[in-house]
Amino acid sequence: AIDNISFTVNEGEFVAIMGASGSGKTTLLNCISTIDTVTAGKIIINNKDITEIKDRDIASFRRNNLGFVFQDFNLLDTLNCYENIALALTISRVNHKEIDNRVKKVANKLGILEVLNKYPYEVSGGQKQRVAIAGIIAMKPKCIIFDEATAMLDPSGRKEVMKTIKRLNKEENITTLHITHFMEEAVDADRVIVMEKGKKLLEGTPKEVFSKIDTLKNIGLDVPCMTELSNLLKSEGLDIRDDILTVDEMVMELCQL
Repeated sequence: AIDNISFTVNEGEFVAIMGASGSGKTTLLNCISTIDTVTAGKIIINNKDITEIKDRDIASFRRNNLGFVFQDFNLLDTLNCYENIALALTISRVNHKEIDNRVKKVANKLGILEVLNKYPYEVSGGQKQRVAIAGIIAMKPKCIIFDEATAMLDPSGRKEVMKTIKRLNKEENITTLHITHFMEEAVDADRVIVMEKGKKLLEGTPKEVFSKIDTLKNIGLDVPCMTELSNLLKSEGLDIRDDILTVDEMVMELCQL
């Protein structure tokens, strides 16, 4: 399912992991999260090989070090947003005053104070995902893994959640692994890893990876719209860079021309 794959993620780094369906992204995530057990190799998190942690200790290690945000929000409709954020803290037996302090602090940071008394079915998709993220942040994990966390959102909701993810990564220095199939979500990552048939096919900065247009298209992936446009313009004879990733970069390049 995953074949001789090896990479390192540094503390505070934002790494995007991409690949077509069936490439091994979810299996990789499940191994990192200890849902699946590897048959060979090591997974070292914070200097500890999680493949050697005993079953009775794995839940505690996961809770204290890793946070997971999934595409389907994983919120309980019978609890309001405040209670959903507080749930993991309650299970961990954090005292009530500290729970209240953490919930309100993280809700304020993520701009969801006004929805705390509402239930998940009463708020937008973007707000639901920010509530899910708040529940993770309240646990103060060292690393958060986003598994296609924007897949079920409309463009506005995706933009809103990505802004939250990037701010947490930069301001809180939270190590971030972001599994996505949206090219535009990967352009701001520090590094991009592309998987194919369980192997690591490409690894590098967004500019390095998205310059491999033919390779990406051969495995069923697109490239950012502005990269596609710059290559089309270049093929028409325009003297333009072929490593453009964003609208702002395209505007600057065209203005200079």
